[in-house]
Amino acid sequence: MVISVRPASVFEDVRAVLGPKSPGANVCWCLSYRIPSALNNELRGPARGDYVAELCRGEPPPGVIAHDGGEPVGWAAVAPRADTSFARSRTIPQVDDLPVWSLWCVRVRPGHRGRGISHALISGAVEFARARGAPVIEAYPLDNGGAKVDLTMAYAGIRKNFERAGFVHAADTTSVLAGHPRILMRLDLR
Repeated sequence: MVISVRPASVFEDVRAVLGPKSPGANVCWCLSYRIPSALNNELRGPARGDYVAELCRGEPPPGVIAHDGGEPVGWAAVAPRADTSFARSRTIPQVDDLPVWSLWCVRVRPGHRGRGISHALISGAVEFARARGAPVIEAYPLDNGGAKVDLTMAYAGIRKNFERAGFVHAADTTSVLAGHPRILMRLDLR
C-alpha cells in the first residue's frame, strides 16, 4: 500500500469518497461548514455535487484526497477559516486574529479503514495549507478519551490523531458531537 495525498482538484475522485450511491440523494458532500446554512439547505440532490465540482475547479481546491495507487480512498476538508462557518461560530472560539486555516473533516472509505489513511490525510492537509501560506492550521476534533466513536460522526477526527500529527490543544469549545466534547487544536506552520 502506497498512500499519496493530493489536492482535491479532480471531481471524480471527490465523488468516489463523498458522493452518494444514488445521484439524487441529499448527502453532505462536506458542505455543511463550507457554505452558509441557507445555501446548504437550498442545494438538493445533484445540485450539491455540481457545487462541489465547481469548488474542485477553483483555487484553492476544497481539500485533499488520499489515493491508494490510483484509487481514491480518503478525503480531508481544509480551507481558510474565514471562508467557513467556523469564522462565525458561537461554539468554537477564535484564538487570535491570525488568518488560520481549518481542517474539519477527515473521511476514509469503508474497506480502507485501520490502515493509517487518516494520518496521511491530516499530514496532507497540513502540507496543503502550508503550501498556500497558512501561518497556522486548526482542527476541532472530538476529545473522546479513548471511548468508541460512531463512524458516522467521527468525521471531525479524534484528539489523539491530531496530537500524533503535532497539533496542540489551544482552547476548549462548547461544541459537542456524538456525545463527545470538541476541542480546538492548532499546529503552527511558521
